[in-house]
Amino acid sequence: MVVPLGSLPSSRDGFYAVNNQFLANGPKGFVEFKMLQNEDMFIRLDLPGVTPDGVRVRLDATKKAVMVFADAPKEHKHDFSRREYGTTSGLVCDCCEISSFTSHMSDGVLRLLLSKTKIPSPHPSCIAFLRGPEQQGGGGCGSGKHKFPHGTDPHDPALTGRILQPHPAVNYGSEMAYESKQLPNGGLFVRVDMPGVPKDKFSVSVEKGRVTVFGQAPAVSHDSSARLYLGDVAMLASPINLPARRIKTIAMNGVLRLIIPPV
Repeated sequence: MVVPLGSLPSSRDGFYAVNNQFLANGPKGFVEFKMLQNEDMFIRLDLPGVTPDGVRVRLDATKKAVMVFADAPKEHKHDFSRREYGTTSGLVCDCCEISSFTSHMSDGVLRLLLSKTKIPSPHPSCIAFLRGPEQQGGGGCGSGKHKFPHGTDPHDPALTGRILQPHPAVNYGSEMAYESKQLPNGGLFVRVDMPGVPKDKFSVSVEKGRVTVFGQAPAVSHDSSARLYLGDVAMLASPINLPARRIKTIAMNGVLRLIIPPV
């Protein structure tokens, strides 16, 4: 038998990032916002499993919000199901509207670049930002230091702890970054979300019976930094070393799937 391990914190302090138990370094949270020097707005939204052509982004008629719809297909017969995502990000101020946007989907991450224009307002400047998938928080107009909407600061201490958070934009399918299924032959199927990791930047190793995954997600566009994923996903029945080639791996769209044989 192979025992799943994906829900255990790696330290007494809990998970480095409660949005993904395998994230070991880099910005936390399902979404990241950044105000650029030209006052355009950058959004990184993790949508693991979504193909490059599987996302649709629309500008709301009010020009105050962008709507995101995405589909992650059931890529393997052992996947629990396909996944559907849906969320809206919108301006929280009255002094601006979205004039245009560009989007790019790769390796399970959607990156949006939004341009905005001023509309008549008594306020001298706008530091408002976009709401995230949780539709909470936000800012106002005026001058001062930008504040992240609730739950979107990639370095917020509240994003560290022992309780894992479900993906707030999942409307159907698994909301968690880890899924496992015991196979009839005693083996184990594992799905691990590592958004941002290209298919050639995953690796798997087995030492003393522990199956460990590793992934590097480079900083793309205006990402705050690169991200590193690392963690144990399963334990073999015997504390042995096993050649990685014995484990079937399927990596695509920011998701790593493993079929671990019984030992």
